[in-house]
Amino acid sequence: MDDHQHKAHRTSHKGPKADKKKGKEKQHGFNEKVRLTTSNTPTKAPIFFSRHSHRNQVEEQTAKVGATSSVTRHVSMSLSSTVPPTRTRLPVIIAIVGPPGVGKTTLLKSLVRRYTKQTLAEAKGPITVVSGKKRRLTFIECNNDLNSMIDIGKIADLVLLMVDGSFGFEMETFEFLNILQSHGFPKVIGILTHLDLIKKAATLKTTKKMLKKRFWTEIYQGAKLFYLSGVLNGRYPDTEIMNLSRFISVMKFRPLVFRNSHPYLLADRLEDLTPREQVRTSKGKCDRTVTVYGYIRGTNLRLGTKVHIPGVGDLEMKSVAALGDPCPLPTAESEKRRKLSEKKKLLIHAPMSDVGGVMYDKDAVWVNVPGSFTRGNNDVPQGEGEQMVMDLQDINTTLEERSCYPLRR
Repeated sequence: MDDHQHKAHRTSHKGPKADKKKGKEKQHGFNEKVRLTTSNTPTKAPIFFSRHSHRNQVEEQTAKVGATSSVTRHVSMSLSSTVPPTRTRLPVIIAIVGPPGVGKTTLLKSLVRRYTKQTLAEAKGPITVVSGKKRRLTFIECNNDLNSMIDIGKIADLVLLMVDGSFGFEMETFEFLNILQSHGFPKVIGILTHLDLIKKAATLKTTKKMLKKRFWTEIYQGAKLFYLSGVLNGRYPDTEIMNLSRFISVMKFRPLVFRNSHPYLLADRLEDLTPREQVRTSKGKCDRTVTVYGYIRGTNLRLGTKVHIPGVGDLEMKSVAALGDPCPLPTAESEKRRKLSEKKKLLIHAPMSDVGGVMYDKDAVWVNVPGSFTRGNNDVPQGEGEQMVMDLQDINTTLEERSCYPLRR
């Protein structure tokens, strides 16, 4: 064993190691930190070359701005997503769509509770909340009729498409997806609910996989799909709602050409200024004067242009006025903070949902005043103003009808 001689080591004179030791690579500008991710495999090579060819094409189009009409259109779409520093970012419209009984109102209340720490007694109309230092969200629930689906498909920036996991896709879901295809197809996030009704773990796993595959077929491969389990205290679990809200807060939206070139408005509230007596005498068959409030989106809304109201027709505007922001973003002083303060998170604008002490209806504006008042309590002294209001409430006839009565002496 001792007489055995090992083979002597032979130093390599060629190859990458030998060239590295001799320093030949550095003569031609070799950089050791660069990693070229090319591959000769049949699956990775087409992806690599397609990605780099697309990048080179975009760089050439950006360099040749204004050369052709197609290039100009491409550049304008990419630049239209940026907001000028002098213009305030408008709230993002998020529509909650789904068949009846799938949990749309519950999801809306859970999201509002997540952002504002307030519980809605009745979710009605658009609800605007502040989600961050530079973003506001407007939630609106879509009805199950075809007209509402068409209106929502035209204005929604993000659609939360809810599907009953225990039942599957229904007719309303496919109808709404067909409507979106004809209106630019905005961002869509799928949400599966009622998964707590499936008791077996194997069945639940198979159902999730099947519904995800079907959802990807209708939208696109890799579309985001969230799962919501059972309802707890009238809301979905806080952890699942937190994950959904975080994904919404960082989402970017692709601008649509038709929306950027036409002015449109989502009415937060409306007031009928027609005199009540005129409506009563004409039995509702008279011209109405209506004031509509909301954020102007797209281009500027010029006075004199006709406005189309779905279900009503084309109308002329009498006047347009700029009002204060009912749900403003945080000021520049609070933007220095890394996180939004709890006081700013409480901002909510929902005039139709009886939130914030003010409620609007077709007749008046109701203001909730803190305190208690008992009408039949004679022990508490009442002022002259309270007595006058109580006397007016007891009147069951109008002033015109009372004037016809003979005077009493």
